[in-house]
Amino acid sequence: MSLAAYRRALPLLRIPFSIYLMPVFWFGLSALRGPWNGGRAAGVFVVLHLLAYPASNGYNSFYDKDEGSIGGLKAPPKVTPELLHLVWLFDALAVAGAALISLPFAGLVVVYLLVSKAYSYEGIRLKKYPLLSTLVVVVFQGAFTFLMTQIGAGATENQLFEKTNLLLALVSTLFLCGSYPLTQVYQHEEDARRGDRTLSLRLGIRGTFVFAAVGLLAGAAALGLAYWLRQEIRPLLLFLVATGPVVVLFSRWVWLVWHDEKAANFEHTMRMNQVSSLCLSAAFIAMLLWR
Repeated sequence: MSLAAYRRALPLLRIPFSIYLMPVFWFGLSALRGPWNGGRAAGVFVVLHLLAYPASNGYNSFYDKDEGSIGGLKAPPKVTPELLHLVWLFDALAVAGAALISLPFAGLVVVYLLVSKAYSYEGIRLKKYPLLSTLVVVVFQGAFTFLMTQIGAGATENQLFEKTNLLLALVSTLFLCGSYPLTQVYQHEEDARRGDRTLSLRLGIRGTFVFAAVGLLAGAAALGLAYWLRQEIRPLLLFLVATGPVVVLFSRWVWLVWHDEKAANFEHTMRMNQVSSLCLSAAFIAMLLWR
């Protein structure tokens, strides 16, 4: 085993792609009413985005053995045993780093990592069950991560279980419910070859976009309700302004797909991920700074 072999395997952890999951982190922090620990929050970011998410990405790649484009990689390298070694290393570092922040947070990170393994592991392979896999992803990358971020940042029990905070946690799951199938829309052929009946594959290309629109609209409506209950108009306005480009891009993508389903491809999917991640993160960071 050479160092070069590990360098070749490293891209399959897709660390840059993990950054696309930033909005849930910033959303969780922006939703907290009351004090939280900035140093701990920074540690949470490192544990999740630089360690736990890459470990999950790598484990998924190890069992998928994709030959076509995957999230963040147009031409993924061949899977080797070194990838699994890196996954275990990143898992261990994620749990150790989380334990330095707090033991409850570390416990939640362990749960997240185990669930992500169950999603991909060939002996369980939740990914092949369209509804169950979707439910697992949208809950654990949505509300679970939202609350896990807050716990890591030092939120109190009262902050966590305040009714509008729980509603906003649900919003994060609804947004994931809308966006997650879009990440599968260009992989129908490869998923079918592996026997993974993903939700997008079951819905079809046009059905995927309809489902996504419904999920995103439901999330936006719930978000508006939460801010109305909080009597916080400014965050809602910031969200509407920041997500304007996302709405425009999504609408144009839908128009292209309706005229030619080949537009449901890797390039358009990655562009949608990039723009939505940056815009949502900008909105939630602005909410944090402009209180």
